[in-house]
Amino acid sequence: MTQRLQVLLEDEEFDELRAIAKAHRMTVANWVRQALRQARGAGSAYETGRKLALIREAARLAYPTADMDDLLRVIERGYLEGMPADAATPPGAP
Repeated sequence: MTQRLQVLLEDEEFDELRAIAKAHRMTVANWVRQALRQARGAGSAYETGRKLALIREAARLAYPTADMDDLLRVIERGYLEGMPADAATPPGAP
């Protein structure tokens, strides 16, 4: 199924697109479809590049790590230290 997209342009903008499409021996509609496909592809390439850069940065830096059980205990202790004494006991605990 195809969908129609309506875009309003100033006369000068449309004339410029028409000239570009003509130079490529394309209709304006074909040129616009091709430009949109390229723009959509460029956006995903940007996201991929950005993700790779973040992964490379994380691999280069030394982030603190710990045994998962130790880490969870530290987190839990932090939560409990910030609570009133009576709230520190989990529901159902003896």
